[in-house]
Amino acid sequence: MSATRADASTWFRRSLVALVVLVLLTPVFALAAGAVEYAEPLENVAEATGATEHERTLLSSPFPDYSVAGTGTVVGTLVSGLVGTAVTLLVAVGLGRLLDRDVDT
Repeated sequence: MSATRADASTWFRRSLVALVVLVLLTPVFALAAGAVEYAEPLENVAEATGATEHERTLLSSPFPDYSVAGTGTVVGTLVSGLVGTAVTLLVAVGLGRLLDRDVDT
């Protein structure tokens, strides 16, 4: 194994650990946001300008507002964080491997 591969492997493991820690902390952030009554700035502007009255849903999310139907805030936020992070990581790693393969050939 070359030094470059070893460095990349170490970097990937450390990054993965950091992602897992952040995902495990998401319920804490969700509870804190609820405690201070945080609202998304774009939603606030939409309500202030009346844009929510003309709202059309073009795309639906499997986890609207980072929640899972039938679960509480903590579990819903944790599940949506895990799924979102996993999907994003898989797409990024997959694209990276495709791009790396194109460069090597």
